[in-house]
Amino acid sequence: MTDYEYIQVAREMRKGGEIATITLNRPKKLNAMSTAMNHELRKAAHALSKDKDLRAVVLTGAGDKAFVGGADIDEMSELDAPSAREFITNLHRAINEVRMLPMPVIGRINGFCLGAGLELAAVCDMRVAEEGTKLGMPEVRVGMPSVIEAVLLPRIMGWGKAAEILLTGDMIDAQDAKQCGLIQQVTPKGRIDDQVEAWLESLLASGPQAVRIQKRLMRQWENLPIDAAIRSAIDAFEESHSGPEPKAYLSRFTRKG
Repeated sequence: MTDYEYIQVAREMRKGGEIATITLNRPKKLNAMSTAMNHELRKAAHALSKDKDLRAVVLTGAGDKAFVGGADIDEMSELDAPSAREFITNLHRAINEVRMLPMPVIGRINGFCLGAGLELAAVCDMRVAEEGTKLGMPEVRVGMPSVIEAVLLPRIMGWGKAAEILLTGDMIDAQDAKQCGLIQQVTPKGRIDDQVEAWLESLLASGPQAVRIQKRLMRQWENLPIDAAIRSAIDAFEESHSGPEPKAYLSRFTRKG
């Protein structure tokens, strides 16, 4: 396990490859994202991005009360205009480093997921939450807009539902979040790891190169017009066949036939 002051990074070798778990570790502060934590998260995610053999990352919060309760309110209460820009830019850089990880990221949402926490969850590829979880963007309640990766929310949950939580600051529960596509699965209390394990099993059974190419394509599709996205996908399909993976994985099925 790699320990920073405010996060932990644990690596585990499984049948099929290695996975990593990033735990945001400020449970007494509901894992609030401070400048120091943001720096550590950015550094840790960047290091993981360089590992060509890593198959997946699980992102979670320490304790059982919160995934991330938001950005650090003690720091935010001292901001003026110039320091506000610096603070939010540093937060964006940390979250974006997670977003750009080349391997799949599973958001294990174990408790309150608010503000910066929901923005961090939004950049995960798959999200699971326990029953009783509360999610929201309460920034307007404290006199500021939701920004940076909140821009992803209308694409994920639809403009109407995104407007509801962004403009009112109201929280929604896990079932409501699943209904609008903000999270994919809701589990009973204490069973969240069952879903995490199911996803990891599926990822480890898939071609590692194919999964990375697929994730890269999905990031491109967020910004490309449809015709350009299709052209990039054709290029990626050709790229995937420049190595042995398609034949190796297809042979498992042809042998069964």
